[in-house]
Amino acid sequence: MFRNSSLRRLPIFLILCATGATGQDQTEAPCSDPDYRHGISYVEPLKYDADFEHFSYSNPDAPKGGMIRFPALGTWDNFNGILNKGRLVAGYDLGGANALVYDRLLEGSADENASAYGRLAEGIAVEENFAWVAFKLRKNAYWHDGTPLDASDVVWTFNTYLTEGSLTLRTGLQELDRVFEFGDQEVCFVTKTDVEVSPNIPFTYGGLAILPEHYWKDHDITKTTQEPPLGSGPYKAGDLAFGKNIYYERVPDYWGRDLPVNRGRYNFEKVKFDYFLDETVMLEAHKAHVYDMREETVSKNWTTGYDFDALHAGLFRKELRYLKRAWGMWWPAFWNVRNPKFQDIRIREALFLLYDFKWINRVILFGFYDYGDSYFYNSPMAQSGLPSEDEIRLLEPFRDQIPERVYTHEFKHPPSTGYGSNRESMKRALELFDEAGWQLKRGKLRHKETNEQFHIDFVFVSAMLLRAKSPYIRRLNQAGISTSALAPEVSNWQHRMRTGKFDGGGYIWIPGNMPGFDLRNRFGSEAADQDYGLNWAGIKSPVVDYLIEQVIKARTARDLYAATRALDRVLLWNFYMIPGMGQPGFRLVSWDKFGEVDPSVSGPLSRVPAIDAWWWDEEKAQRVETGIAALSDSSQASTTDSSESANP
Repeated sequence: MFRNSSLRRLPIFLILCATGATGQDQTEAPCSDPDYRHGISYVEPLKYDADFEHFSYSNPDAPKGGMIRFPALGTWDNFNGILNKGRLVAGYDLGGANALVYDRLLEGSADENASAYGRLAEGIAVEENFAWVAFKLRKNAYWHDGTPLDASDVVWTFNTYLTEGSLTLRTGLQELDRVFEFGDQEVCFVTKTDVEVSPNIPFTYGGLAILPEHYWKDHDITKTTQEPPLGSGPYKAGDLAFGKNIYYERVPDYWGRDLPVNRGRYNFEKVKFDYFLDETVMLEAHKAHVYDMREETVSKNWTTGYDFDALHAGLFRKELRYLKRAWGMWWPAFWNVRNPKFQDIRIREALFLLYDFKWINRVILFGFYDYGDSYFYNSPMAQSGLPSEDEIRLLEPFRDQIPERVYTHEFKHPPSTGYGSNRESMKRALELFDEAGWQLKRGKLRHKETNEQFHIDFVFVSAMLLRAKSPYIRRLNQAGISTSALAPEVSNWQHRMRTGKFDGGGYIWIPGNMPGFDLRNRFGSEAADQDYGLNWAGIKSPVVDYLIEQVIKARTARDLYAATRALDRVLLWNFYMIPGMGQPGFRLVSWDKFGEVDPSVSGPLSRVPAIDAWWWDEEKAQRVETGIAALSDSSQASTTDSSESANP
């Protein structure tokens, strides 16, 4: 693979452009004579060369020690992450920054759009048409019990994902035909010949946790477990209170600690996750120094909830950070279109017209949000203006199946000044309801034939989200729609979303830079029919399915953006969801106890790498402890003085 040295320096994406490859070449045996590289990229060239020593956002001289504490909402009851059952505890994730216990073949970098470098694998080779992907494993990796981690673990892991994994896992791996060992600690992933392949394939294989075959031989991986499974990563489970909190302890002899992708990372001696059933309690616990860092997701709290002495004394940080990432849909209202009444696009548009984002943002959300008018908000994948010629070419075969306004109108929220109600939007909404067979009678919207009142049962993830949607619910009531709304315990909410036991809800979707497979899971017709799938809205559209496939098989930036923007327009103009809040950045709130690489030095990142790249700063931590004690003494003295003044 990539024998031409000039091609070898290019990312996969550019190599495909140069060769014009469109299909798989099966003339050679899979993974024959692989030409391994230290990393892979998509769209842009790799930032780091083969001799890089560490990521720019990690400090190779960072001290090891201390503890960082994070909150989580709800509870947990499971350590087995391959299943849909139960709720997985934070830290046992199968991928991403919270994957503390397991290793993966590749490590993504937070300062590039879509690049990954060897972690368990010292090299990766990709056949130019994605017919196969090969990884060469490092020979010094081992599990926490001292057993070597080898190619057989990789093969067993992916075979298990395919046979026993959740719908999300199996959907993400549906292009995989088989996986086998070969050569000297090498693994070959073979792509099916009858599928459209995606440049996301090697990132998918490389980003998933590798599990210990020898451990699971004596345990049932098809069931949830209350026993922390064996890992190989930088941390292992320590003390825990089941369902309430868990500590992770740094593994001092972690085999991968000196790898370039890990150097200067995983610095804390302990990582703790505390679970809270209520966001208000979570906020007060933060100010009481029960935990250290989080992203504030409630605009009211961000605006009014942190006016306390520690912030004014400089002991506590409150900072809005720009992130170089697609923010996507941030808790829009959405409909369960399995319900017959929501299958009518006129109904969905009428419900959209009743949502006054400007008023809600000004009055309820403290003006914090931008208008997030895209499923790919804050990225070049998002639609804007009218469709381009490239988009129209994709959409034209379906002109009779999609709203005409996709071609003729820019998508915008209903007109609003942000002050008072929009009577024209209400009038148009009632007209649409009437066309769909629902008529306003004596203040109630009733079906013309059955006399049934239009009812919507909302289920939200938290009381804070319910509060944010309450003005919209009142507006629905004004239109004669009866509503019920609740925010149950998080696990119950998740179960109801997964099983379709709701009419309307709130949904968050943050796309990656290669969103194809996740698009299938979230919006594809096949996922809508799967129990415990992620297509909670139940969207089933051949146009959406077609455009998702165009995203997946895109080989140039031009093709990718045309496909995502066309898909964006079709989803928006079908009103499956009501876009609203657009994130202006990451709302960082943290006790100022930690060190980090200056963001102005590292450059913009796709995430805040607190868990894996910050470190314990003893001087800062001591200042916080001393400062908190001084504030407490001052508060007690003030209380005593007030008491004495009141009782001379």
